Amino acid sequence: MSAASQLGADDNEVSQRQGLLYAFAAYGIWGVAHIYFVWVGFAGPLEILMHRALWSVPLLVLLITATGQWSAARSLSRRELLILLATALCLSTNWLTFIWAIQAQRIADASLGYFINPLINILLGWLFLRERMRALQWFAVFVAFAGVSIELWLQRSMPWLGLTLALSFGFYGLLRKQVKVPAAVGLWVETTVMLPIALLFLVWLIGHEGLRPVAQVMQLALGGLISVVPLVFFSAAALQLPLATLGFVQYLSPSCALLLAVFLFNEPVQEARWVTFGFIWSALIIFTAENVYDSRKPRRALRSNGAYGKGAGPNFRWLGPEHRMD
Repeated sequence: MSAASQLGADDNEVSQRQGLLYAFAAYGIWGVAHIYFVWVGFAGPLEILMHRALWSVPLLVLLITATGQWSAARSLSRRELLILLATALCLSTNWLTFIWAIQAQRIADASLGYFINPLINILLGWLFLRERMRALQWFAVFVAFAGVSIELWLQRSMPWLGLTLALSFGFYGLLRKQVKVPAAVGLWVETTVMLPIALLFLVWLIGHEGLRPVAQVMQLALGGLISVVPLVFFSAAALQLPLATLGFVQYLSPSCALLLAVFLFNEPVQEARWVTFGFIWSALIIFTAENVYDSRKPRRALRSNGAYGKGAGPNFRWLGPEHRMD
């Protein structure tokens, strides 16, 4: 095996680890974001959405300037701009639905949507990206599907709210995976698309209801930070991880929401729901353990054969051509 092959294996392994760190950071922040939206409950969902778009743009401009990424923004093709217009629609739909769910005290329905989303991601990855999974990974999918099915059965109705959240964010992840630009640049285009609508709405709102106190405006301005940081992490993770892997890490977000509901907001949780979480956490353990084991195969092969030894090259099955962005 050549030194170039060894470097390639190391680079891919580092990329996977970085992608997982970005994904855990994104979903961890989203998991505790409920606290913020309860804190700004004095404003309506649409007003909060418009403030998120308004304050995200200057933060992203500063970030892009500091990292010298304006050349990537200027080099966007017409196709990439059209894709980012579509992702802006998916993103605004997801944001508005999520905020409304929290303020309407339908956090359980919102959590259901984020439990469904990984299954949507797997389906979209299989349909559009030809992402394939190994036997143990499919078993993890089956376990997670069983847990989500229990939740669906408990609802005893079509969960339109959850499906809206799952589909909007599933297609957002799928489309963002097609645009090879820095995460901050992509998000800047998306929020800039929302900016004119946000400004018109806020001007209209001020004309009808007057200016809010400075303290409340500052609270709403923090929505930009809450929006930018996890989405930059998510977009970076989407470029480095298979869509199916990205989807499974998402279970971290509703799990955090459950812990907050129980220990911070003192919300009662039915025993059946603990069963659902048990299925989902079991699936996460199976899926993650399998990925860790398989990702170490190239390194074990290098150690057994030597960097220049004979034998089969590193096993890139879970980083095969159907999973890479190049």
